[in-house]
Formats: sequence, C-alpha cells, structure tokens
Amino acid sequence: MTNTWLQTLSHVESLIPVLGKLGREQEVKVELAGQPLMSDSVTALMTIFDQYPEVDLVKVLQALTNLQSTPIRNTTVDLESLIVDNDVESLFAHSVSSTTQIPVVLYGFGRIGRLLARRMCALGHTTPGMKLAAIVVRRAGDKDLKKRASLLKFDSVHGGYDGVVKADEENSSLVINGQPVKVIYASHPSEVNYDEHGINDALLVDNTGMWRDHDGLSVHLDRPGIDRVVLTAPGKQMKNVVYGVNNADISEEDRIVSAASCTTNAITPILSVLEKEYGIESGHVETVHAYTNDQNLIDNVHKGDRRGRAAALNMVMTETGAAKAVSKAIPSLEGKLSGSAIRVPVINVSIAVLSLRLEKEVTVEKINNLLKSVSKTSELSGQIGFSEEADAVSSDFIGSAQAGVLDSLSTKVRGNQATLYVWYDNEFGYSCQVVRLMEQLAKQALSSDSETHKEVAAA
Repeated sequence: MTNTWLQTLSHVESLIPVLGKLGREQEVKVELAGQPLMSDSVTALMTIFDQYPEVDLVKVLQALTNLQSTPIRNTTVDLESLIVDNDVESLFAHSVSSTTQIPVVLYGFGRIGRLLARRMCALGHTTPGMKLAAIVVRRAGDKDLKKRASLLKFDSVHGGYDGVVKADEENSSLVINGQPVKVIYASHPSEVNYDEHGINDALLVDNTGMWRDHDGLSVHLDRPGIDRVVLTAPGKQMKNVVYGVNNADISEEDRIVSAASCTTNAITPILSVLEKEYGIESGHVETVHAYTNDQNLIDNVHKGDRRGRAAALNMVMTETGAAKAVSKAIPSLEGKLSGSAIRVPVINVSIAVLSLRLEKEVTVEKINNLLKSVSKTSELSGQIGFSEEADAVSSDFIGSAQAGVLDSLSTKVRGNQATLYVWYDNEFGYSCQVVRLMEQLAKQALSSDSETHKEVAAA
C-alpha cells in the first residue's frame, strides 16, 4: 500500500512541471472528468487521481509530454479522451492557434470581483484565451490602491491568496503574480474609454448589480474597447446561463448574458438531472443562505423588509427568485417551482432544500447513485458535488469549486416525494461558474476571429 502511494506521489510530482508549462506557454488547461488539474499543488492532484484509480499516470505523463510538442493552444483538454481515444485531431479542431488573449475587465471589485480575480490569477490555474486586464472601481480615498491590494491578498472567509500582489501607484495598477492589471477609477460606465488604456474587444464582467436589464448594461457595450458583457446576477431581457446546463444556447448575437445567481447555479444542475431521469411535477426550494453585504450589521433603516435587522444576530425571512429562474435554464420546469429564503448568521456557505414531487416513484439509493454517477462526468463534475461525510457542516464547503454539493446522507424519499439538501459556497462556487462561462465566451470570440482571418486570407 505504501509503495503504491509513493509511486503515485512520484508520478504526480512529475506531472507538475508539465502541467505548468502547458498552461504558461500554450494556454492549455487539462481536466479529468471536468476537474482542472492545477500545477501548484501535489496534494490537490493526489486527491483528484485518488477518485479515479483506474487512470494510468504513466500514460498521462506521456500523453501530456507529447502534447507539449504540438501547436495546440488556447483550449481545454479532456485527459480521458487524450489517453483513451488518443484523439489529437479533435483537439486540433477545438484549439485556437493564436497567441491572442481576450482582455477581461472586472467592473466592480467586491466579494465576487475579487474571487474572480483570485480564480483567474491562481497559481497553477489556466484560463484559456483570456487574461485579466483591468478593474473599474470608485476611488475610496487616497490609499485606495493599497486597500484593494490588501483585500485581494487577505480574506476573512477564504484565507490568504496564494500569490504575489503588489500595488503600483505610479501606473495605477495591481501587479498580480507579475501581471499588471490596470485599476481605472470611474463612477459610471460612460466615463471610461477602454481604448485609451490599450484595451480592445474586451469581455466586461459587471459585479456591481446596479444594472440588471439589457438597456442598463448596454452602456458598457457603448464604450470603446468593450465587446461583450457578463452580469453576475439574475438579468432581464437576456439569457440567464447556468454553465453545464444551458450554456450551449449562447450564440454570437448574445452580446450581454447573465450568469444567474449563486442559488440558481447550485440547484439547476441537480434539477436538470432529476427532470431528465424522473420528471418533476412540482416542488419548493427553500434556501438557508449566509448573510450578505446588502443586509445591515445592526438594526437600521433598509429599503427591503426585514433586511434592516442585524444580520449576524438574526435568522431573516426574505425572498429568492432562484426557483423561478430555474425555468430560464430548464424551460420544462416553468411554473412548477416556488421558492423562499432565510438569511442566517453565517458569513459564507448556504444550503438549498429541494422538496420535489417526481413523476415516478424512487428510492434514496436510486437518487443518490444517479447524482453520484453524474458528479463524476466531465459534463457536470464542475457543477455537481457529492458528499458522503457523516459529520459535514457548512464550513466544510468553503472553497468548494462546484456549483452545488449534494448532502447524500440527508436525502429523503417517500414514494414520489423527494427532499434533497444541496450545500454551496455562494461566493467561490459561484465565481468558478462565472469563470467557466467567461472561458466559453473567450473561446467563442477567438474562434470567430480565427474564422474571419481565414476568410480574409482566402479572399
């Protein structure tokens, strides 16, 4: 047993430099069943490969080493397809042979904005075809830049950022792992000309939530240098996308898209599986949600009912549109789900309780086995996690990269009545979903540019 473990450790240690070089030099992200293989942590790789003992690490190392000698760039590689199917031609078809990277602008740098920056700039993590170019915020005093750097580096929930962050006052930039990221100060989108900062055809991610309809967000598109907009909140008059469920519906014409909400992302993948396998007649979604920055820390006036009461002392009844929003990703569930929410005195990680009437009678074993199986597939492993831990509590899921994690030991079934409990890191898990969506849009933009160049060359 020890020898086997040490052999695996040796193989994994050999993978680290290969994965790092593929990411740095070719913008290639390697995934196993949808889970990214990052080059910064032996422990993280050991944990992933432990789930898939059938994977031959000798073949993995050989396949990735061979990949280094190809011109494949700006793509995500499914490791299983590479070593089992040896489908290099398919990789070429999905690869964009270009050194171009789509610049990303984060409009707003609060909880989600900083986690997006952490994820995009994480050591060992590759985001094919895009780079963080700028952050737009309102100036908060003379020491704003240093404070922004400090908030990125240190976080009370997620701990210290494993990277190097410096404030470059002279160039109004944050230097993250050696990469300068321009900090632009503005009070309104109309004040910014991105061309003047050398930013062109950028993907802008609005984290402020100030504008949630197409007309409001179109102000970003009107600015020089911006090509596409992603909203990190539920949106109106645009596609609300839950990556892994309906992201294939995005077309070139969708210049503004919403990444929906954290709760919608947590529950929709699981609901999509249950709807496909058993059919859902009706249901209710109750989310027990960590308090957020839009609540008051102490009792005071608030525009929303009950949210003015002290967040860290009370359970606060409120509303959620997540249940209704599910139908935007799964049209067959239109009008079938209701929802409500309770904000509770924890700073992060929430749980959604899905009370469902299915079209077929099921058992706890059938539901759990189904969701455990899909949680290991490349299509949904990033969206659906599976917990079998008897002592699991909310803080155990801080830092979970999945959109939602089924607490399998809590699943209840009576006939066709099923109750499921889904944990989710409403900050980091959601941010990972947003980054996945961004990667798709960047790849789409690069593919479009590549086709345009081919047409011009042929003419």
